[in-house]
Amino acid sequence: MNINCEILDLRAFLLVVELASFHRAAESLNLSQPALSRRIQKLEGSIGAPLLERTTRHVAPTAVGGELVPLVRRMLEEFDGSLFAFRELGERRGGLVTIACLPTAAYYFLPSVIRQFDAQYPNIRFRILDLPATDGLQAVARGEVEFGVNIMGSSDPDLTFERLIEDPFVLAARKEHPLASRDVLTWQDLVPYHLITVHRSSANRILLDAALTKSNLALRWSYEVTHLSTSLGLVEAGLGISVLPRMATPQGDHPFLVTRPIRDPEISRTIGVVRRRGASLSPPAERFMRMLIETWGEASTPLE
Repeated sequence: MNINCEILDLRAFLLVVELASFHRAAESLNLSQPALSRRIQKLEGSIGAPLLERTTRHVAPTAVGGELVPLVRRMLEEFDGSLFAFRELGERRGGLVTIACLPTAAYYFLPSVIRQFDAQYPNIRFRILDLPATDGLQAVARGEVEFGVNIMGSSDPDLTFERLIEDPFVLAARKEHPLASRDVLTWQDLVPYHLITVHRSSANRILLDAALTKSNLALRWSYEVTHLSTSLGLVEAGLGISVLPRMATPQGDHPFLVTRPIRDPEISRTIGVVRRRGASLSPPAERFMRMLIETWGEASTPLE
């Protein structure tokens, strides 16, 4: 089934939402208000649901309209980018890559690949949504981004997953902590100490708890936080030790903190590329995704 709408219908809808005004949107598009209203009505007819709530003083998207806004915005940006790209020649033409990425990967590891990509394709722009695992999967599923960098584990049949790396859970502690002098630890070694962890609703916590339960292990958590960066702050303040993915820990020599591997068992999360099944990527996104897979896949233990 095809939905019959024009690019100007989509632009009109998005502009009304962004300006919260039919009058200002009509002026910006150089249309009369009745003509603008007809375009919105035509789009609503094609979608089969109201997209805007109108009062004499207020215009806002409906629930359906709100879900449509990020999709329309990305479609128009890609459409405009594709048109402008024809003004460029060769592989270095412009474009836009939109991705959802785990905050830890976005902070420490994604920039190195973007730097490498930018050296070859300097005119490509990036929009990066640094989102928790569940939100990132939803952004991919809704089409807000072209692909995501996420944790393996989604059961959504409309998504595919391609492995990049294994990211083991490690101990983070202050340098003067008794466990810092050990090269390798077991989970039992952590029992006597105050532990800091992310909230139980976190995908990282769910994965960790499930693995520990499977091995008949239980640890006493003293502090729960929402963000991994907060747990490191508490560790740095001397309030305890933390178990978190190595990707979330400071890289290189840190003035206060050290990380140590934990064995028996070694627990890791699998990081990979998430895509909508059957969806085509734009040429810049396809090239960047392949570079990402090749770069992170070259080493079996890239985080050592």
